[in-house]
Parts: sequence; structure tokens; C-alpha cells
Amino acid sequence: MLGTRIEAADGTHAARVFNIVMKVGIVIAFAVALLWPPDVLEGKAMGLRAPLFVGVAVLTPIAQRTRRSPRFPYPHIGDGLIVAPFLLDTLGNLFGFYNNFAATDDVLHFTNWVLLVGSFQAFRFRRTARTDEAVLVGVGFGAIAIIVWEALEWLVQETGAGGGLQLTYGDTVGDLMLSTTGGLIAAIIGRWWFAAPRSHRQR
Repeated sequence: MLGTRIEAADGTHAARVFNIVMKVGIVIAFAVALLWPPDVLEGKAMGLRAPLFVGVAVLTPIAQRTRRSPRFPYPHIGDGLIVAPFLLDTLGNLFGFYNNFAATDDVLHFTNWVLLVGSFQAFRFRRTARTDEAVLVGVGFGAIAIIVWEALEWLVQETGAGGGLQLTYGDTVGDLMLSTTGGLIAAIIGRWWFAAPRSHRQR
């Protein structure tokens, strides 16, 4: 055992509950979005989002089951954090926040990359206790993720699959900056908190 704080945290009841809430939340959100879609979801391509978003929720459990020697405890925090951005994005659409509040996209780009890079750091420090370049690697992961996300949004717009999706240069640059900033903050927090030595008083 590496003895990092993230391993101790993964074994807590709170971590298990957090992970379960994220998984159940994403399933319920898409059940509503696909079976009883409100008017605010028109043109949101929820059918295209569902396989990716729900797929993320089952990726870690499948990976853990296929490992010959799965680590214990289960990585509840990393698993829950990686689902959280997709759940927030879905809820933002489901409740019409994107339509009614102009700042929603900016707020969620920042917040979601805090969560996404936080998940990356949580998984990272289950494999290693080395902290050198941890911030740089975390920021790099977040930067690659937002570039891929923006490229996918552009592809959706160009193919017409996203309905009314209309990207602008300013929006794209703003999203890149906000997400990368959120990733930087999460990379620093993860390096400081997740990699800390586990307290001997924790079980």
C-alpha cells in the first residue's frame, strides 16, 4: 500500500455514498431526458450524449473487475469525480440553466474541469506517491481534455447533429481558458491533498 491520503479516503462511507449518488444521478437524469424530455432539451442532442455520459459512469467499475489484482479499497472518489462533470452538464440542460442563465456555460466549464482533473489526480495518487511534476501532468491532462471537447463540439456543429449549436471564436477561447484554469487549481489541490501521507489514525 502506498499510504497516500486518497487511499484512506476511498475506504470511507462518505466516499461510497458520493460515488453512488453520482452514478444514480446520471442514470436518472438521462432516463428523464430520453423518456420524458422537457421542451428545454430540444436541439440538445441528448441521444448522442447518452452513450458517452453514461458510459463514463460504468468505465471504472468495468476496469476494476477486469484487473487481475484490483486494488482495495475501490477508487470511489476518482470514480465519482469523473462522473460529476457529466452529471452537472446534463442537469444544466435538463433544468434549462443553459437557456436561462448566460453564465452557466462559463461556470460549468471551470467547475467541471476542477472535478475532472481532481479525478485524474485521485487515480494518479493511488498508483504513485511521487509528487514531482504532478501539477504539470494534471494541467496537461485537463488541457488535452478541453481541446478534445471543443473539437467534438465543432464536429457536432459542422455535421448539424447538435441542432442549434453555434460556436464562436470568443466562446471557444473562453472555454479553453476557463477549463484550463479550473484544471490548474484541481492539479494543485490534488497534489497537495491526495498525495499527502495517510494518517496513522485513519482506517
